[in-house]
Amino acid sequence: MLRFAADENFNGNIVRGLLRRLPDLDIIRVQDTPLYRAPDTKVLAWAADERRILLTHDLTTVPALAFERISATSLDPFWNVCSRLKQCLHKSSCSVISIS
Repeated sequence: MLRFAADENFNGNIVRGLLRRLPDLDIIRVQDTPLYRAPDTKVLAWAADERRILLTHDLTTVPALAFERISATSLDPFWNVCSRLKQCLHKSSCSVISIS
């Protein structure tokens, strides 16, 4: 099962809507963890350690940090997915799902 983490700026209405439709969805809001107000680098590291996909609307810092983190590790199986996400970011202002 996929595991998600919604960062601090992710729309809470979306999280609530997802949980209404999918009550068994494994999603944690960063605000509900000790990482509340932590730097994005720490949130990304935590999401990776927890094997969670980070949901964010932060197009300013999170994508660059996520790709920097991925390129510094040996996450080759995820690289194709990450490359597609990067293309999405360059083509539109879609919400980001950062692969940890």
